[in-house]
Amino acid sequence: MSLLEIITRAAAAADSENYESKYPIILNANSILTDLKSDTTDDNTKLIKRVQGWKISETDTEIIESGNKFSKKLHKKLKNPKSFDRNEFLGFLDSFFKQICEKVGVSTGILNNNDDSTTSSTCLMLEKCGGFIGKDVLSLILKTSLNLEIWEVLKTLVIQGVVCKDLIEILVKKRRSDLLCLCIKHVSDIQSSDLVSLFKYFLTPLKGSHDTMMNVRKEWENQANSAIDQIGKQNDKKNLLAKEASILLMIAYDGFTSSELCLHYLFASSNLDQLTLSFCLSRLSGTEMLSLIKYLGKWLKKYEKFPQAAPCPKAAKKLGLKACDWVPSLKSVVKYLGVVLDEHFSKLVLYTEFQDELRLIDGVVKSLACGASLCCSVADVVENLKVEVESQNADCA
Repeated sequence: MSLLEIITRAAAAADSENYESKYPIILNANSILTDLKSDTTDDNTKLIKRVQGWKISETDTEIIESGNKFSKKLHKKLKNPKSFDRNEFLGFLDSFFKQICEKVGVSTGILNNNDDSTTSSTCLMLEKCGGFIGKDVLSLILKTSLNLEIWEVLKTLVIQGVVCKDLIEILVKKRRSDLLCLCIKHVSDIQSSDLVSLFKYFLTPLKGSHDTMMNVRKEWENQANSAIDQIGKQNDKKNLLAKEASILLMIAYDGFTSSELCLHYLFASSNLDQLTLSFCLSRLSGTEMLSLIKYLGKWLKKYEKFPQAAPCPKAAKKLGLKACDWVPSLKSVVKYLGVVLDEHFSKLVLYTEFQDELRLIDGVVKSLACGASLCCSVADVVENLKVEVESQNADCA
């Protein structure tokens, strides 16, 4: 089969969910391209000339065969789930990852025999060689890890962007708030129905979800403490950045419940826009809507009290403060609150509990609007002064 035929076939089958590619991994292009040669039988007058010698490398072939064998064995073992436990799966997975690492020349390190170290080493190998394994194989590993509740392996897969159809719904049922937040951070195409489930789960937490939400809380706390610790230990530019990040993370952490800290990820995510939020709002109950308004109201009060708080896009890369990327901005808070009020105002004003919350928000909004008006006036003065200085410099010249 020629390269053109392979591309044509793959494009024709791209919309088929059941289509399994003959080449499920990212092929090493260097070895393929160097072997391609012009077809000597082709007409030299043609602008586009055929090539011959299409052949994937021996290493890629072995990786694909290993993945196929692993999938068949795992499918066979899953047919009898009662006899296939966590330890057997980890051992099976560990052996497979070792094979892949050896084929691509990645060191596996020294492994111990206890369960915790085996899980850690398996996750480490998955991080190193996951990019060489086909998505179909990774998806099967994810589903098995989900069934056996091997959360560390599942976490590593989610970070690599591997998901399955019902992953979010299952994680909601399992009360895994920390893994749900990971999904929001690393999956850029979450379905609207899943976003509705996430909103409902975070706005009215289910019983038994406290422990995993505390994991999320500890993560935010560690990031805030890290920002504070870095103040005074960097050069001037990084020191200023650490101060800005500490203020931003402080307002994002203080005063918010653990479930509300999870909501931060939703409102800072690229998965959420005005249309998607509108869809989600239409499926929330009155209690859930009230929790959402209180959450957005808290943000308005925070930004009113700390006007110096601003986005710190450089803090994640330069200081390792990745949580800064997941703090909803004042602009997004106002935008999403506007969607809530525009579409549900007539319903909200009928209930006393909503009226009280809306009065508080109204006061904060007026205060922020007044501050914005003053800032605009100052900005106009600054711009006029710039023009005047430039004019004077031109005259002097």
